[in-house]
Amino acid sequence: MKLKELREQRNLSQQELARRAGVAQSSIHYIETGQKSPTYRILQKLASALGVSVADLLDEDKAS
Repeated sequence: MKLKELREQRNLSQQELARRAGVAQSSIHYIETGQKSPTYRILQKLASALGVSVADLLDEDKAS
């Protein structure tokens, strides 16, 4: 998952992304560290807040 990479590219803290997406900051931390798998609804919220598609968020092999 590219969540941390996309978040950092946009100069967002976990707290700011959480506010924009309407999810708990702790959820973002757990997702980024691989301790928790997000639901599809959470993926949709995060992707929307980052301005990307869910597929882009999940695509670890995408060429830059």
